[in-house]
Amino acid sequence: MRERMDAREVTRHKWWGWGLDSVTFRYDNKPAFAGLAKNKVGVDLDSQQPVTPQLSELEVPAGRLPEAVRTLLAGAVGEDSVIEEDEHRVIHSFGRSLPDLFRVRSGDFARLVDAIVYPASEEEVAAVLRIVLEQDLVLIPYGGGSSISGSVTPDVAEQRPIVSLNLGRMRDVLEIDETAGLARVEAGAYGPDLEEQLNAEGWTVGHFPDSFTYSTLGGWAATRSSGMQSDKYGDIEDIVRGLRMVHPDGVAVTKPIPGRDSGPSVHEMILGSEGRLGVITEATVQVHRLAPVRQVIAYMYPDWEHGIRGMHAIARSTDVTPTFTRLSDGPETEFSLSMVKEPSSTKGRVAAKVQDGLFAFLRSKGWDTTREMSISYVCFEGSKAAVEQQKAIVKKIVRSNGGITLGAGPGAIYDQKKFDTPYLRDFLMDYQVFGDVCDTGATWSKVNEVHAKAYEAFYATQERQGLPGFMFCHMSHSYHAGACLYFTFAFPYSSKEQALEQYYAAKNAVQQTFVDLGSTVSHHHAVGTEHQPWITEDIGEVGERMVKGLFADNDPGRNLNPGKVTSP
Repeated sequence: MRERMDAREVTRHKWWGWGLDSVTFRYDNKPAFAGLAKNKVGVDLDSQQPVTPQLSELEVPAGRLPEAVRTLLAGAVGEDSVIEEDEHRVIHSFGRSLPDLFRVRSGDFARLVDAIVYPASEEEVAAVLRIVLEQDLVLIPYGGGSSISGSVTPDVAEQRPIVSLNLGRMRDVLEIDETAGLARVEAGAYGPDLEEQLNAEGWTVGHFPDSFTYSTLGGWAATRSSGMQSDKYGDIEDIVRGLRMVHPDGVAVTKPIPGRDSGPSVHEMILGSEGRLGVITEATVQVHRLAPVRQVIAYMYPDWEHGIRGMHAIARSTDVTPTFTRLSDGPETEFSLSMVKEPSSTKGRVAAKVQDGLFAFLRSKGWDTTREMSISYVCFEGSKAAVEQQKAIVKKIVRSNGGITLGAGPGAIYDQKKFDTPYLRDFLMDYQVFGDVCDTGATWSKVNEVHAKAYEAFYATQERQGLPGFMFCHMSHSYHAGACLYFTFAFPYSSKEQALEQYYAAKNAVQQTFVDLGSTVSHHHAVGTEHQPWITEDIGEVGERMVKGLFADNDPGRNLNPGKVTSP
């Protein structure tokens, strides 16, 4: 086990946005982006000078943690591992949902956590939980803070002292069982740290959610995360084979074994519980040997319908097992092209001319290269021979469904930039523009209907609100029976007073459409508080009663992240 880092060294977001202060979105090197922003949402980027928020200009309310309780917590984890400073409290009181970030930027600090505690072991987690129960505190487990569903945000009406439990010091790969292909990992391991430790031994867990750089293994398990490579490696419920969770009555342990026949699954109860049952401290995950060859190939279809037929055919093929398959619709392809940097080298300028020539050829064949054509990416892993064989099969599938192969160049660029999108949301908020996402799982027979109806719901809402807007979508995960549709929307709000009302009108219209069409309220963004309004429609009245009963029986005092998933 590595030496434990100091609590203040644990990775954390900037207090007002995504990621580190040193990383921001730039548009000055993307010649098409400013025009698209003005055309789609009516914002002239060159006419405004955004100002970085300053915490010193906002009033942060004092914490409510009694000194006697602080002494108890310090006794459990060490004096330096209990932090009550304003910036830390603000960071740990908000996830990264759009409402969270709007409120934090506005200084809406109606209820902050009162202290952050950084345990260094499962025993210290258990000691903190005992103090929480004895002193009637509220405990909110905190991974990377990347939640966009309100899963780590405290209830503004909560009067008891609130403790945020940050597991970031517990980040080690403890053991690798090479025969079983399993690794025991502490729950506080961030994605990059986890992969670095596994890669050093020739392994990978293969789980790469969009939040990868700022999310943890424990957070993935607690919120039922999905990674962009789930086609091959599975969603987190497929990857996590065993768990350890500190519970009010002790430590709940699920064995890392294939197959379970022990009645209702305790393992499944813990997955997706969002801290309502206890604190996940360790997970045993499936790991795979690093593939000798990895390649992402880009394809282009004339429109979304042709692309979906191609994606469906690939998913049903018995001869290919892609690591991921992704399809952007016409509007998202248009957006992606606006993000292309201006070529600065001879090679880049040549590539741009080749692209212009290709698009001209496609237009001559009747393609709409502005609004309809849909780009797709497929990732292949394995031996060189296996990758070449699967690429050849997919190329035939794409061609038979009206598409063409673009090659590895665009795919490599996508693979390098796949974790950068969240920074764009911060940038847009500087210009009083909201950008957010809605995702759902739909069967193949419903995919096109859900796609079309979500667009109708969004634009109808924007028309009623008298606001411009822009929406686009991609298919992000593929399964035997269906796929995940991931919608992104953006619009300028009319005033700070009406901003969140306008946001919820747009988002709720899309979310309700999902449920009305029999799709899930969210494919991989958890429930938290943001998706609670649809929980009854999603799992049924009986299902909701079962879940509420589970939480009430295990946490009768409502000390463990109360109000998440279901309310009360």
